[in-house]
Formats: sequence, C-alpha cells, structure tokens
Amino acid sequence: MALESVQQYGSEQLLLGYLPHDRTLWAHELDKKRSQYNAFKDELLLNPSEITRRLEESAGSKTEEFNCKGSGLLQRSEITDGEHPLSLGKTSIWNQYFQDTEIIEQIDRDVKRTHPDMLFFSGDSSFAKSNQEALRRILTVFAKLNPGIRYVQGMNEVLAPLFYVLRNDPDENNAVYAEADTFFCFVELLSGFRDNFCKQLDNSVVGIRSTIAKLSQLLKRHDEELWRHLEVTTKVNPQFYAFRWITLLLTQEFSFTDCLLIWDTLLGDPEGLQETLLRICCAMLILVRRRLLAGDFTANLKLLQNYPTTNISHLLHVANKLRGPMAS
Repeated sequence: MALESVQQYGSEQLLLGYLPHDRTLWAHELDKKRSQYNAFKDELLLNPSEITRRLEESAGSKTEEFNCKGSGLLQRSEITDGEHPLSLGKTSIWNQYFQDTEIIEQIDRDVKRTHPDMLFFSGDSSFAKSNQEALRRILTVFAKLNPGIRYVQGMNEVLAPLFYVLRNDPDENNAVYAEADTFFCFVELLSGFRDNFCKQLDNSVVGIRSTIAKLSQLLKRHDEELWRHLEVTTKVNPQFYAFRWITLLLTQEFSFTDCLLIWDTLLGDPEGLQETLLRICCAMLILVRRRLLAGDFTANLKLLQNYPTTNISHLLHVANKLRGPMAS
C-alpha cells in the first residue's frame, strides 16, 4: 500500500490508538494486524467438524495406516473425548461449540436489526449481505477472544459506525480491508469503556453505575436546579435513560449522520472518550431543561428515552462549555 494512501486513511485508526503516531510505521502495522485478524478467523470461526478434519489431515501417518485397513469408519478408540460431539469436558471442542451457539445466534439477530433503514446494512443486495457477514464475524471473533465479556446486546450498534466509515473509504485498497481494520478499532474503542459492558463490575468504581453517577454529579455541578427536579422532585433515576446513552455511545439517540458528527468529537477530544461523552450527555439534559422542569416523572422519562431532534453543532458547543475537572 502506498504511504500516501495510508496517510489519508489513518485518522480514525490514529485517534483510536490502532495506528502508531509514527506514520512511517503505518504500512507495516496495517499489514501485521490484517494478517493477525485473518489468523483469528481461521482459528475461531471453524466448526468442530472442520477442526477434527484438519486434525485428521495433520496426522498423516495415522490416516494412511487407517486407510490401508480398508475400513470406512473410525474405530471408537481413535476418537478422543475432546473430539466427540457428546463430550461434556471443558476442553471439548464440541462442548465449547454448543456454548458459543447461543451467543452467535444473538449476534445474528442483532446484526439483522442493525440500521434497517440503511441499504448499506440492510436489504437483499449482495453488498448489504456481505456487510452483515463482516459484522457477524467481527463480533464473533471479539466474543471468543474476550471470554470475560463475550458479546453484549447492543455492541453491534457501536460497531456499525466504525465499519461504515472504513468500508466507505474512497480508496478501494483500504476499503477492502475494512473488516480487519474495524475489528482492531472496535477493540481499541471498547478498551476505553469495556467495564461498562462487564456485569460483574456494575456496582464497582469502574462499572456502569459509577459512570452514571459521574453524569449525575456533572449535572448537579452545572445546573443544580435541573438536577434536583429530575432526581429529587420527579425521581427520574438517571439509569432509566443514561444507561443506553453511555453504553451505546449515543448511537440510538440520534440519526446515523448526526452520530458520526458526535463521534468525531468523542474520538478526537483530548479529555478522553468517557469525559467527553458525559459532557455531551449533560449538555443533552441542559438543552431540554425547560421541558424537563415543566414535566413530571412520566413526561420526563418519555422525553429522555426518546430524545428530540436537535442541532448537533449547538449540542457540541454547549458540551464544550462544560469543560472542567470531573468530580470523583
């Protein structure tokens, strides 16, 4: 790949930490990562039958000896516990396969529901289907490489903007590798807030409830009247609306185009993704403060769970004015 082409391509990857700051290393790094992703797919996306077949092929001498006997069936003693479909052993490739099936089915359902209004992701075209397949593979590989998190519903929504941007690169030499590049960008993105997806950490100082509490503190610092009306008077628990805002990086609150604009700020702000996200969430509350102050529990919850269309430039401007040290 020409270095000039790589330089045009690297903004998202650079912001996410996928590419090093030294541009002379980009071509080498991309080649290495893309090969690594292909190796992940080869290792993790095979079904047990294919794994067993490859094991048999690798044992060439045994296979030749077996064929010489003229039998069409493996002797029972030659099938190890790990290769038997009924094995319940922890190391059994079939047991692991059946455990993975439920997650893979959830991924498939979610991928099919990803932006059904966009021909890029949905429809009968071969292009849309190939894009869906890429999303499935990325999420499946991620789930298998991260057993502590695996797959959490909604990750497809976080993945979609990354894949869309990289797959639509004007240079086809880059776009053809969008799946591999998106995988590593997705890993880098989630590494910044993966604790929000880890159920065991929900009540910890790094879990989602702690993050939501920081949003509450931020609102109280900048608009105590609004904070008091929401959380004390009308008793709207911020978890009722902010959980989705934070874990899905606002992908469900705005149009896809507006989401891309917001993400430009999220990924590019030197304060970091979480602090920037919380400022934007706080700004969202402040922008509808008049309606919130006039509303009761039901009206306010409905408003915040179905956030109204807004001017994104103005939203980001308000969020920028909220800069300051985050309350601990």
